[in-house]
Amino acid sequence: MASSKTICVAGAGSIGCLIGGMLRAGGHQVSLLARPRVIDDINRNGLKVTSFEGVEHRLTSAEIRLSGDPAVLADAGIILVTVKSGDTAEMADLIARYAAKDTVIISLQNGIGNVAVLREALPDHDVLAGMVPFNVVSMGDGHFHRATSGDILLEKDDANTAKRLSQPELAFRAVDDISGVQWGKLLVNLNNALVALSGLPLREQLSQRSWRVLFADQWREALRVIKAEGIEPVSTTPLPASFTPLILKLPDFLFQRIAASMVKIDPKARSSMWEDLQRGRRTEIDHLQGVIVELAKRHGLSASLSTRIVALIRNAEQAGKDSPRLTPEQIRAVD
Repeated sequence: MASSKTICVAGAGSIGCLIGGMLRAGGHQVSLLARPRVIDDINRNGLKVTSFEGVEHRLTSAEIRLSGDPAVLADAGIILVTVKSGDTAEMADLIARYAAKDTVIISLQNGIGNVAVLREALPDHDVLAGMVPFNVVSMGDGHFHRATSGDILLEKDDANTAKRLSQPELAFRAVDDISGVQWGKLLVNLNNALVALSGLPLREQLSQRSWRVLFADQWREALRVIKAEGIEPVSTTPLPASFTPLILKLPDFLFQRIAASMVKIDPKARSSMWEDLQRGRRTEIDHLQGVIVELAKRHGLSASLSTRIVALIRNAEQAGKDSPRLTPEQIRAVD
């Protein structure tokens, strides 16, 4: 159901442009608060959003409001925050300065601590946690492609915001335990770094058992640390989180049969961390494996694999040469 108020995507990168474009195609008034590079790209080429399911929408730059000026936040009834975790505090300050007090703020970010940052800075606003399960690939020339399946999950609220935003081609679903869902997504997102370090498309990477075993070992390490913190992650797939490492270690033909029934992955799918290395940007490694490392220190546990992966990603960031194209054996061998 379309709203008469504007939905502003604050920090529109790949995920934000895809969601904003789909919401606009569904009849909502949408604005994108974005960097000049994104604005220039859409002004030149329009905004094209597609999905692995065959959905395609083309929007002209006149059909969606583009701005680099945070004053655009003043017209929003809902603000979808899609900036990287390290930019959350800065975006919260801009929202506090420009947005109306009755504007609903929704975090659609990776990581665990962003909602707390937003709520502390915006005590007069309704701030909801959300989780985007799918992968979006920037194809260039204003084209953003949804490459995996899954519904956007939102914290349940009295206004039923999830239902207000949901549409056939972009489903939003309300859940009770959004914190558990976010921790479950963090476990899944641990593979982002492996995709970035491998240089492989997601589907090709997951088709190789050596990569899946590395992911499974990382998952087990993280699960042990998370449980020491007293957290029970909610799986983003039909399988309980504790079962996932077992499935990842299955022979290729069995894994592919089971995985195909749970998630659809386009051959184009990559991780956002891979894209960050390609573009020479800082990654969110501190908010993924970095969280596991810090929790492990708190509880006196080992997180050697996560520690190695953090170091490798930081080395790749400093090198500025996109993916180092490592093998699982090279990742495990780092001292």
